[in-house]
Amino acid sequence: MPAATNEPSPRSPRRVTAAMVAERAGTSVAAVSLVANGKEAGHVSAQNAERVRQAIADLGYVVDHAASALASGSSNLVVFVTPDASNPYFGAVIRGLRAGLGDAYQLLVSVTGEGDVPTVSALSRLAALRPAGVVVDAPSEAFLDELRLDAALVLLDAPRLPDVAAEAVEPSSATAAAPSASSARYRAASVDFDLLGGVRQLLDHLHVLGHRQIGYLGGRTATDTFLLRRLLLEREAAVRGMRVHVDDRAESIIDVDAASAAFVDSWPRWRDVGVTAIVCATDTHAYGVLQSARLMGMPVPGELAVAGFDDLASSVISDPPLTSVRLPGEALGRAGAAQLLARIEGREIEAAPVIGADLIVRASTIGR
Repeated sequence: MPAATNEPSPRSPRRVTAAMVAERAGTSVAAVSLVANGKEAGHVSAQNAERVRQAIADLGYVVDHAASALASGSSNLVVFVTPDASNPYFGAVIRGLRAGLGDAYQLLVSVTGEGDVPTVSALSRLAALRPAGVVVDAPSEAFLDELRLDAALVLLDAPRLPDVAAEAVEPSSATAAAPSASSARYRAASVDFDLLGGVRQLLDHLHVLGHRQIGYLGGRTATDTFLLRRLLLEREAAVRGMRVHVDDRAESIIDVDAASAAFVDSWPRWRDVGVTAIVCATDTHAYGVLQSARLMGMPVPGELAVAGFDDLASSVISDPPLTSVRLPGEALGRAGAAQLLARIEGREIEAAPVIGADLIVRASTIGR
């Protein structure tokens, strides 16, 4: 029989409350709330704020954001909805958002698998946290039509397909219907890339090199941005006497192995129609093409030129280095954060900037 001990039985640690911090600091609970949420400027003296910060550190106080949201009607959370956080491009967007938001807001990332945008019902559950704002990257029009949120809303990489498709063919005839007043797009700011400019640079580059038949390896996601890239490529290629070959089998999720398999399946069809260049929806797709071309003994760019979109850091060291349309994700995130903060804080809102998309030419199209 084990010997008895006089040691007390372990207990769950007591939750530290704002009232306990206020008592230790000798201030009000309101002062604790302001300091803990980074909103003490103009409301709490520097001396009291320092005492509160010291009490928070001593007691290990953590803000209960759910309770704060219920009390104030909103929290200091910003929800970022992204199709695929594993893609390095979206990591750059997150860095830009984090830097742009600063310390006053916490960023919560909502992601689903294989490039699918979270459903409206899933995002509605996050609304229970009463976020101060929501940022949605590369949404689909259907998602936006269903979305109903009271929080400030900013869209990234979300130009309306009818507008851009019409502009690509004939700028003077771009006449798309305006979104309904009930749609999320109507109430949101949209920070976009100059995709049309980037596509034109890419096609001019390939045209000068003599390419006329181009295969397009697309992205299989629930977003509209990849469809947009394909539409722009098709229409701008036609203007230059080029043709872009697309089909539903020539697409994959954003994954090197999946893109590699899609290319292997599509190449016989592309080869038979004289394709000499492949444009991929992302650099990640292009890495898959380079991988398969190497295994098939197909020299790049000697037999096949390859290009992508994003200009990821790895594109400098791929074999060969990859020509890519640079889409600066960090700049997009910063611009989106600036738009969101203006809405949250009720400041005058400047027109959302258009982020440049520039062609970066490397060996995958012009040789070493």
